[in-house]
Amino acid sequence: MKFLTYKVPGALRLGALDDQKGVLDLVRASRELCHKELPGTLRGVIAGGVQALADARVAFAAAHKSGPADLWTPLSDDIIATPLPGATKNVFCVGRNYKLHIEEMARAKNVPPSYPKFPEYFTKPPTTIIGHGDGVERHAAHTQKLDYEVELAIVIGKRGRNITEAHALEHVFGYTVLNDVTARDAQTNHGQFFKGKSFDTFCPIGPYVVTKDHFGDWSGHRLWLSVNGKIRQDSTTSDLLFGVPKIIESLSAALTLEPGDIICTGTPAGVASGMEPPLWLQSGDVMEACVEGIGVLRNKVLPA
Repeated sequence: MKFLTYKVPGALRLGALDDQKGVLDLVRASRELCHKELPGTLRGVIAGGVQALADARVAFAAAHKSGPADLWTPLSDDIIATPLPGATKNVFCVGRNYKLHIEEMARAKNVPPSYPKFPEYFTKPPTTIIGHGDGVERHAAHTQKLDYEVELAIVIGKRGRNITEAHALEHVFGYTVLNDVTARDAQTNHGQFFKGKSFDTFCPIGPYVVTKDHFGDWSGHRLWLSVNGKIRQDSTTSDLLFGVPKIIESLSAALTLEPGDIICTGTPAGVASGMEPPLWLQSGDVMEACVEGIGVLRNKVLPA
């Protein structure tokens, strides 16, 4: 299934996408067609575990087969919100995790490439999170080197700690697209990843969360990012240094992962800072980030 959060006047609703019919009001469909009460948010469905997901699937199938037309809303960019609003925890992030990206950054610094022996982690606070169609603030007073990073993001579905690689995918609910917007000069000035990754609006997520069965094998999916219609990044998840199971095993060591946690897995080659000369983002630029099997996440840089 493709879940999303969508906007109605004065509220957000839990939806599921059908390519022909549009966006289904899942809570209403479950109540009216199946006589079951679904949680009103995607976080609620994830927290509800196997039963909540099963109930959502039944409601979706019932609505698709014989539900009234007014359960469906035509899909448009204007109604899509960030799929997992209400975050209270930081987004977990993996740095330097695509082999060709490691090599391009080494070339930009004129040093030999070095490959991490373990995943390298940082986080982005909830204040960075925005959705499809929302504006990324330029923050021109605080950065002159604004960059983009398309990433496959994992959404955790089952609580766990010390999860083994063999059982890691049992803890995955699904996947989404994330753009790890970065102030490269702040990242360099502070000597670590966190500050330059954590300006307000620097974490667009969406447009959908796709369940793991719908997405399939995490390896081999194309991901790309364009700026003003021109492709900058174009790779596949096969270039990951550490794959999804290894990331979950490593991150969960002595650290509890909870339903609704988001883990982004790193970015491929093609970032602005790896170009000669660098092509930094400017006010008015439109970024489109895509992961095959999920969708296109579109955001514009605002002059703020």
